Order: sequence, then structure tokens, then C-alpha cells
Amino acid sequence: MNKRGHVLNAALLSIGLGYVLEPSGDVVTFVTIAEVSVPIILGALFPDVDTAFGRHRKTLHNLPVLAIIAAYPLYFANLQWVWLGVVTHYALDYFGSRRGIALFYPLWDEEFGSPSGVTTSSDRAGLVTVVITVFEVAVAVVLLYVFPQYVPAQAVQLIGF
Repeated sequence: MNKRGHVLNAALLSIGLGYVLEPSGDVVTFVTIAEVSVPIILGALFPDVDTAFGRHRKTLHNLPVLAIIAAYPLYFANLQWVWLGVVTHYALDYFGSRRGIALFYPLWDEEFGSPSGVTTSSDRAGLVTVVITVFEVAVAVVLLYVFPQYVPAQAVQLIGF
């Protein structure tokens, strides 16, 4: 996916997640959307920093980088949503594009992707982005409302649910 697709995904995910976390639809919902949107969008854009250095879809598109970003909330409370932006970026590049990402870089250069992806210049890239975003919001709903027992208590505290 291109930067526009990643921002669209992160913005729509922020809105959906705001309603999942605070479904009342009042001011609290919109405050929650505002609270999660900036870190999610920044996280969604972060992996593409590797276009300026390193190897694109390798240097910052891998599980070790995700692990480092995911550990940030343990030390920096204001970064608790950045990891989700990074995960959505990976999901879009994995499921939405034909090229895929090098999940195990620097240990392994092979790029993994889904056969259902489209090229970044495709007319269907926007539609694929929206479909993946709807799926991501559905996963959040299922985890928080259907199977909350499988969400670690510390994670629930971090998101304030």
C-alpha cells in the first residue's frame, strides 16, 4: 500500500476503535477517537521511514521492530497506540499488496505476502484498504466483547477499557 492507503487505514481504524472502546457516541467517544488517532497514524507511517534509509519493506517492516515498538508503552505511556499503527501498516502491506514484507529481516530477507493483494497503483487499492480496516475493527470487537478472557489484563489496563 502507499502512504495514502496507510493514512486512510489508520484514520478509519481510529474512528472504529474509538466507537469500540467508547460506544456511547457522545463527547467521550470523540475524545477517545482523538486520543488514539495521532499515535495510530504515526505508527502506521513509521515503517515507511525505511524508504529514506535501509531497504524498503525490510529494515522497518519486520517483527523485531514491532517488538521494540510494542515494548514502548512499558516505559513511555504516551506511546501506547503507536504499536497498533505499526501492526496495521504491516497488515496492509502483507494482505493488501502483492509484494508483502520481510517479517524476519535481518535474519531472513524473504518477503511474505498474501496472494490476494493488489499493486499500490491499482484502482482497487482504496477498496482493499477499507476491507482490511473493517476486518481490523471486527477483530477488536471480537477480542474486547466476545473473547475478553483472552486479552491480557495488562493490555486491557493499558487501553483503559
